[in-house]
Amino acid sequence: MSLGASEDELVILVGRGDENALAELFAIHRDRLWKLVAFRMDTRLRGRVDVDDVLQEVWLSASQRISHFLTDASRSVFVWFRLITCQTLVDLHRRHLGAKKRSAACEFSIETGWRAASTSSSLYFHLQGTLTSPSEAAVRAERAIQLSNALEALRDIDREIVALRHFEQLTNRETAQVLGISEQAASDRYIRVLGRLRSSLGDQAMI
Repeated sequence: MSLGASEDELVILVGRGDENALAELFAIHRDRLWKLVAFRMDTRLRGRVDVDDVLQEVWLSASQRISHFLTDASRSVFVWFRLITCQTLVDLHRRHLGAKKRSAACEFSIETGWRAASTSSSLYFHLQGTLTSPSEAAVRAERAIQLSNALEALRDIDREIVALRHFEQLTNRETAQVLGISEQAASDRYIRVLGRLRSSLGDQAMI
């Protein structure tokens, strides 16, 4: 029985082919993976596809890769689950939206991560929803443009850092691993980009 085992102990058990231990690891990280799916899912699928159903597909895919676990998850168990989740999301988009109709916002590469268009689209959708504004349509539109301009002014990597740290809630170390940069660089960039967004949006800042 692996019940009550530490994460390190569970990793050892998974390395021996224990699927129950893998299930426990998945349960440990499930809430964070849920946030990832909710953030990255294409807006056209919201309300049509349930996040829990996506995570069920993620689990099935992870269980099929258990023989590769020790190698692929050597640096971070969560980052391994995250990669499988991202790949599952891409497959989901293709099934529901069609290969020819899907937007660039759905594309993900193991080597480069999410496309810049994907991160921009997700950030805009979620950040726009946090803006408090009066009922006048003109004011809402002006604030939406201001938000769009603030996001477009950021470098691709800085938008990605905001997405990873703020919405996916990765740690600084995990963010650095995903982006292939040093932890210090990831931390410095996150601090700088928050300052830029707050400066650009003033009292509308949402982060």
